[in-house]
Amino acid sequence: MPRFVVLEHRWDGEHWDVMLEDGEKLRTWAVDAPIATGVDLPARALPDHRLAYLDYEGPVSGGRGTVRRLDRGDYEALDWGPDRVRVRLLGAQLVGTAELWKVGGGASASSGGWVFRLGNVD
Repeated sequence: MPRFVVLEHRWDGEHWDVMLEDGEKLRTWAVDAPIATGVDLPARALPDHRLAYLDYEGPVSGGRGTVRRLDRGDYEALDWGPDRVRVRLLGAQLVGTAELWKVGGGASASSGGWVFRLGNVD
């Protein structure tokens, strides 16, 4: 099964990086509020990250703050598209369905805002 990690990233404030293994890279979103079940949270698509972040904690190169792992585990992809991702997380703490979907306009999945929701999605 592919793996996931959630990192607390402290740099110019604080956000939470949700990273899903996708072949030789991590598809990544920054969630701009603490992750809570059943709440729609603002998120931003980030460029793909290296697989090393599945296991890494510490300073980020280029003076981009520090990361601390909050959870990691495996996931099952339920829907994997450019504008919507739905997965079943099997982590130490996060277990259940998580969904990310793009909102607003933009030519690509990396532009515009996203929403992250852990738990039931209507």
